[in-house]
Amino acid sequence: MTAIPWYLYVLRCGDGTLYAGATCDLQRRLAQHQQGRGARYTRGRGPLSLAAAWRFPDQAAALRAEAAFKRLRRAAKEGWIAGREPLADGGLAGVPPFEGVPVTGGR
Repeated sequence: MTAIPWYLYVLRCGDGTLYAGATCDLQRRLAQHQQGRGARYTRGRGPLSLAAAWRFPDQAAALRAEAAFKRLRRAAKEGWIAGREPLADGGLAGVPPFEGVPVTGGR
């Protein structure tokens, strides 16, 4: 049985805040956020744009990455999104951005 890849994704909300989440179906989850059926945090904070996404081999790895990302200060999160600062702990060192989903938005 082949493992289903999981993704850590970061949304940039219309109010300038960041939202990080993990999913096994990135396109579906992004559509849910855009339709207001995603996380409660993102409702009413649109427009939403995908700032970055990273692929992981399994759910456990993606959830560890999400937890590590959420512990970072804002400047480090922005650096990681921009690819300037690899995250050394939480099993994220050397994880490149996921190229399969177009990244929209930004600042």
